[in-house]
Amino acid sequence: MLDKKALDVQVLHVAPLTSIANYLVIGSAESDRQTRAIADSVTETLSRVGQRPLSLEGTTSGQWVLIDFGDVVAHVFRHDTRSHYALERLWSDAKSIPIPDNVSASTATPNRRVIQKATSRKMV
Repeated sequence: MLDKKALDVQVLHVAPLTSIANYLVIGSAESDRQTRAIADSVTETLSRVGQRPLSLEGTTSGQWVLIDFGDVVAHVFRHDTRSHYALERLWSDAKSIPIPDNVSASTATPNRRVIQKATSRKMV
């Protein structure tokens, strides 16, 4: 998400609260076009290391794109849509995982082993 300048990116550990995922990654964009570009970047980056989404929703409108990788679900919102749905408030009991300040677009390439572990849940 960082390589496409996503705003206010947050990672929430939701595993103790739900069985739908272990982590939610939430980020904002300033326009529909940027929302789609961020979602495309996430999908392309993870596809390069062999992780394809189980589901991809919302790319047509670009206001809210959901990318389901199994145990990791990414939500990319247009800024005003994110404020309206307030997933952080809905998941307020989830632990927030800090993203290091020194992570840049060039160092944001995912570690293959971490991704494989995070996306290991199989759909039944």
